[in-house]
Amino acid sequence: MTVRATRAAAARGEGARASGSEEATEVCYHRSQRDAMMRQTDGEGARRGVLTGARTVVVKLGTGVLTGPTGGVDRGVWGALVDELAALAETRQVVVVSSGAIALGVEALGLASRPKAMDALQACAAVGQGVLIARWAEGFARHHRVVAQVLLTHADLASRKRWLNARRALAELVRRGAIAVINENDTVSFEEIAFGDNDNLSAQVANLCQADALVMLSVAPGLLDGDRVVPCVAPGDRAVDALIHRGTSAGGTGGMASKVAAARAATEVGCAAVIAPGKRPGVLGALFDGEDVGTVFLPGTTRKASRDHWIAHTLRPRGVVTVDRGARDAVRAGRSLLPSGITAVRGGFGEGDAVDLEGPGGELFARGLVAVSAQDLEKIRGRRTQEVPSLLGYDPGAEVLHADDLVLLGVPS
Repeated sequence: MTVRATRAAAARGEGARASGSEEATEVCYHRSQRDAMMRQTDGEGARRGVLTGARTVVVKLGTGVLTGPTGGVDRGVWGALVDELAALAETRQVVVVSSGAIALGVEALGLASRPKAMDALQACAAVGQGVLIARWAEGFARHHRVVAQVLLTHADLASRKRWLNARRALAELVRRGAIAVINENDTVSFEEIAFGDNDNLSAQVANLCQADALVMLSVAPGLLDGDRVVPCVAPGDRAVDALIHRGTSAGGTGGMASKVAAARAATEVGCAAVIAPGKRPGVLGALFDGEDVGTVFLPGTTRKASRDHWIAHTLRPRGVVTVDRGARDAVRAGRSLLPSGITAVRGGFGEGDAVDLEGPGGELFARGLVAVSAQDLEKIRGRRTQEVPSLLGYDPGAEVLHADDLVLLGVPS
């Protein structure tokens, strides 16, 4: 086995889960019970089943929920939500994804409005992060709960080793009864390492925690069809895309489009996702008691493996590899990509980077970890496997992208 093949195998093994472990068995058993309940019901029944049966819950709170009309902190809403989260944590494992650091920094620094310059935003985040975790700690202390601050950037989770470390740390916090309060580390984030919004971050956290439910609390009552809240979205339902209003909230970076995208990403790993009104009193209790609140995105009966979800939704592609029809069909059938099926290469990616696969009609259909650099791939595209070692001066192995490192995109669960 070559050095490169050994590294590729190690990368695949690094993400493997111990399927025989007690924890994995318990999770699979719990979700099989939930799936059975969903098969017996539809619509309202399925919605109620996935929420009332959820044991691990990620709750994301947007800046608009935690602040008032003028942008200042809404202490009444904040205090009420702490009480609701603490009550929820009595019967479930709860992880919080909290926005609000920049808004708190703006308030603490006495600024008239949210600044636009990146350095000013980072300064506000640096001040606000301390205030944010202090507020959560003070609120949960009333309920004899300890909080833990977890600050992440996209670069943290794009590293598989750091991703796995984050998973283990969160699992230990949950095991010890602490409430993890997660936020993007805006003080050091910039476009290339940022999640973009906490909706996206919350979907990644749902995968990290193997959550059963992700609740995104918003200023909106849910996904709206005119004046009516859509109560339930079935797996793979794209008709609701026409209902998405494009835009962001005044004090934050997310909007309905980002929430729907995050909801779909979460459902791919078997996690129900909810968009619900964060300022409604008792919203969390109502949701998990099975009341008709917000919009629930139902998970499908099949789910991506955690590592496949990481490839599809956490990693950012560094380039595009165009393939012919035969190679596209082979990849869709679960086979590896060979050099002979490649017709074009775009981007400056290196060995082990994520790339998108594009079919002959320009459609993106898969994402995976490439075994050779763009420079070397350009030399061997369209060539037979036996020609590769002489063209490159080394043998990277038969597969340009191994089937274990490939994930199909846009396939409904």
